[in-house]
Amino acid sequence: MTVIPKFRRAAGVLMPLSAMPSAYGIGCFSRDVDVFADMAADMGFHWWQVLPITVIGAGNSPYSGLSSYAGNPLFVNPQGLFEDGLLTAEEAERAKYSGQPYLVDYDFARENSARYISQAFGRINDFHALRREMDDFAREEREWLDDYALYMSLAETRGTKWWDWEPELALRSPDALDKARKELRERVDYYKFEQFVFYRQWYALKKRVNERGVDIIGDLPFYVATESVDVWAAPHEFLLDKKNRPTAVAGVPPDAFAAKGQIWGNCLYDFAAMKKNGYKWWRKRIAHCLKLYDALRLDHFRAFYNFFAIPAEDVDTAVNGKWHKGPGQELIDLMRKDNPSALFIAEDLGQIDDDCRAFIDASGIPTMRVFQFGFDGTQSVHLPYRYDNHNVAYTGTHDNNTLLGWLYELNPAARDFALKYCGFTGAGWGSGGPSCASTKAIIRTVVASSAVLAVIPVQDMLGYGSDTRTNVPGVADGNWRFRLPYELMLTVDRDYFLDINNTYGRLGRGAE
Repeated sequence: MTVIPKFRRAAGVLMPLSAMPSAYGIGCFSRDVDVFADMAADMGFHWWQVLPITVIGAGNSPYSGLSSYAGNPLFVNPQGLFEDGLLTAEEAERAKYSGQPYLVDYDFARENSARYISQAFGRINDFHALRREMDDFAREEREWLDDYALYMSLAETRGTKWWDWEPELALRSPDALDKARKELRERVDYYKFEQFVFYRQWYALKKRVNERGVDIIGDLPFYVATESVDVWAAPHEFLLDKKNRPTAVAGVPPDAFAAKGQIWGNCLYDFAAMKKNGYKWWRKRIAHCLKLYDALRLDHFRAFYNFFAIPAEDVDTAVNGKWHKGPGQELIDLMRKDNPSALFIAEDLGQIDDDCRAFIDASGIPTMRVFQFGFDGTQSVHLPYRYDNHNVAYTGTHDNNTLLGWLYELNPAARDFALKYCGFTGAGWGSGGPSCASTKAIIRTVVASSAVLAVIPVQDMLGYGSDTRTNVPGVADGNWRFRLPYELMLTVDRDYFLDINNTYGRLGRGAE
C-alpha cells in the first residue's frame, strides 16, 4: 500500500516574491527575504507560499509565463552579482530604484535587470570558476535551457508569437535551428547566463530560508501559455492545427459570476499523445518544480479529471465549450511514483460536480478551503467548522480581495454573521491596520480550525484593504503590483501570531 506523505499541522504566509521589500522596484533575491523568513519563523509560520517564479509574459501574470522552467530574471539581485565580482559597486548602486515603494514598477524592473545582467554577462569569462559553473549548469539543464535561450534570442526580433516566425523556425527544422544558434550565439549564451544567475541565487536563497526554519510552497499553473517556449519546443504535446494554432482553448463555463463563462486562451494538452509516451512532459515538469520547492500547489486540479475546451474561434463567449476527459488517476499515480516523498496541495476551487469531487478526494492530496467562500448563505464546505485535517485553509487566495476589503463588500447581514461566527462583537470592524480586530478574529478562527495547514496572505496579517489585493480575475491591467515596504513589514503584530500559532498547535514543520 502506498504511503502518502502528509503535512504536519502548521501555518504559513502567502507572500509573492515580487511583493517583497527591496531596493530595486520589485521584490528579488535580496537579504530582505531573509528578514521576512526570520520574522515568519519567529511568529510560528514555517511555510512560505509563493506564486510561480517563472519568467512572466502578458499582463505581468506569473500564471502566463513564457516558460515552465525558466526563472523570472527580474528577481535576480544586483547586490549578489556585485558580491560575485560581476558588477562594480557603482553599477550595483545605479540599479537602485528611486520611486515609490508600494507598487512593483515592471517597466523599470525590466529595463534595469536587462542592463545589470548584461553588464555582469560581459564579465563572466573573466571569472573562470564561475564560467565553469555556468557551463556545468547549462549542460545539466540543456533539455529545457537550449530551447529557452534560442526562443528568447529569436523573440528579440520576431516577437514571442512563434507560429508567426519563418515556417522553418516555427516548425523547428533542424537545419534552421542550427543556423539560428550559430548566428545568435552571443544572445543564446546571454540567456543561458541569465538563467544560471537566477538559479544560483534562488537555490542560495532557498537554503538560507530553509535554515531559518521556513519551507517553501511553490505554485504550478495547470496550463502553459500558447505564446511560450513550452509549446514551440513540443507542439506534438498540444492540440494544435496544421498552422500551429490552437484548435480549442482553456477556460470555464458560464456561472453566477460570469454569464458568458471565462476564456483563458491557453492551448490544450493532447492527453492521448501524452498517454502514449507515459506523460513524460508532465512528469519532467513536476520533478523540476519539486527541486525548486519543498511542497507544490497544483493549480486548477480539477482539470486532471476533466477540462473545459472552448472552440478557438469563439473569442467572446465560452457557452459553446465542452468538457473533456483529463489524464485522471493514472498521471497522479505516476507523479507519486516519481516523487514518493513529495507534498502536494490540490486547488479544488470553483464548480466541482460529484464525480469530480470523488476523483479529487480519491487522489489523497490535501484540498483547499477559503474562509471568504463560506458565507454565501449555504452550508458551504468553506465554513471553518467543516474543515478537516485533509484541508489547507486560507483566509483568501491571491485572487481574492483582502479580508478587510471583503468585509467592506459584504452585505450587512452576511458581514454580521461572519463576524459573529468569529467571535467579533461591537463596533470598529472596519478599522484596518496591524491592530485590526476583525481581521485578527477571522485569522484566529482559521488558525484554530482542524485544517492541517493554515495559510494567511500577508495583507490580511497587516489588516490592509482592497487597494493592496494581488489580483482581480478578469481585469487585464493593474494586477500583480502589490508591494510591501520594509518598514511596514516590520509593523506586523508578531506576538499575536506567535500566540495563536502556539495556542492552536501550529508550530510544526515539513511532513509527518
